[in-house]
Amino acid sequence: MNTLLIDSHCHLDDTRFDPDRDALLERARALGVTSLVVPATTRDSWPGVAALAESYPGVYPAYGLHPMFMQQHAVRHIQALDQWLDGHPAVAVGECGLDFFDSDDDREQQLEVLRGQLQVAANHRLPVILHARKALDLVMRELRRSEVTSGVVHSFSGSLQQAQQLHDLGFKLGIAATVSFDRARRLREVVREVDLAALMIETDSPDQPGATHRGQRNEPAFIVDHLRVMAQLRGLPTDQLASILNQNCRQLFNL
Repeated sequence: MNTLLIDSHCHLDDTRFDPDRDALLERARALGVTSLVVPATTRDSWPGVAALAESYPGVYPAYGLHPMFMQQHAVRHIQALDQWLDGHPAVAVGECGLDFFDSDDDREQQLEVLRGQLQVAANHRLPVILHARKALDLVMRELRRSEVTSGVVHSFSGSLQQAQQLHDLGFKLGIAATVSFDRARRLREVVREVDLAALMIETDSPDQPGATHRGQRNEPAFIVDHLRVMAQLRGLPTDQLASILNQNCRQLFNL
C-alpha cells in the first residue's frame, strides 16, 4: 500500500503493549500506518496518554471517561476533565458513551457521566469519541440533546438506518476488524451502502483482532487487513479508500 493510513482508535497506552511498544509502532509504520488516535478511558490514564503523545510523533491524544469503568469514575472527574483540557491539547473528548452489554444497573450514573462529557466537549469545541454497546439509540438521543455537533461512534455495530441517522447528525462511524468476519453481514451492508464521508477505520487494539489474527493481541499494523475488506465491499482500490478514510479522520479531528 502506497498511501499512509491513520488508525483512528488505538489504546496504545494499554499495558499489553508495554513489552514491545516501540517495535509494534515500527511494524505499523512499515505498512504505512503512521498516525494513531489514542483515547484515554479513566482519569488515572490521562497522564500516560499525554506522555505517549509527547514521546511519539503521529500519536494524537483524546481524554475521557469510558462507561465500562464506572467504578473508577466520580462526578468530580467531569470538572477535572474540563480543567485538564485547558492545559493538554486533545483531538477529541473520549472515549465516552454508554455500555449496557452486561447490565443497565448503573444506567443513570452512565448517563450523568456521558452528559457531563458532552458538555465538556461543547465547552472546548471538540468532537467526541463514542462507545455505544446495547445503547446506540440512547446515545443518539443524548447527542441530539447536546451542543456537540461532531464525533465518531467507534467500533460501529448498528444498522444501516442508524448509520445514516448518525451521518445526518454530523457523526462518523469507526469501522473495526469485525467487518473482516463473514458473519458480519449487517456491518458489511453499512460499509457498502453508507456515504463514504461517514466512514473511518480503526483497530481498537489491543482488542478486537480480525479474522486473519483471531485469538491474537491486536495491533495497529493489522489495520491493513480489514482495509482491504472494506475496499472490496466498496469496489474501490485500497489506496483510494485509504485516502478517503484519512481525509475523513483529519477533518473530524482537525489533524
